[in-house]
Amino acid sequence: MGYLGNHLATVVTGVFAAVLTGLWPYFVDFAPILNFVFIMAVPITWFLTFTCWISQKSADYVKKFEANHSHGEKKSLSNSQTTQVFASNMDQISYTEIKQAQNHLSEELNQLKEYVKLKDEEIDRLNQEISNLQTLVQIESLKTELANLKMLASGKKK
Repeated sequence: MGYLGNHLATVVTGVFAAVLTGLWPYFVDFAPILNFVFIMAVPITWFLTFTCWISQKSADYVKKFEANHSHGEKKSLSNSQTTQVFASNMDQISYTEIKQAQNHLSEELNQLKEYVKLKDEEIDRLNQEISNLQTLVQIESLKTELANLKMLASGKKK
């Protein structure tokens, strides 16, 4: 647990704060700057002492809390592991059941492959239709352009 129940930092800062507090009245008359230093240092050191004390209390509480709960968790963990081992021994699957499941999954896989193959063929067919439609659009655009040229040519002849 350490020296002074892990409160060594608290004791050291507390002693330092007490010494500063005790020396303050003796140095007030020497220089105004020393008075300012003591005005700043004394409350800060007492605040640090309080902070050290609170943080150590918090750390002690957390350690005690974790020690109580980790022991209970270890018990429940070992019980659940024993239950799992027992259950796994009872639920052993036979070789034929594994083969049946494998065959069933293979059939499903083959059905999916056929479905994907049909979809691929449909995609290829749709791509071909799109290509044909693009060609028809190009042909119609050429016909329109040719008709426009004929109209222009006939208009120039008149």
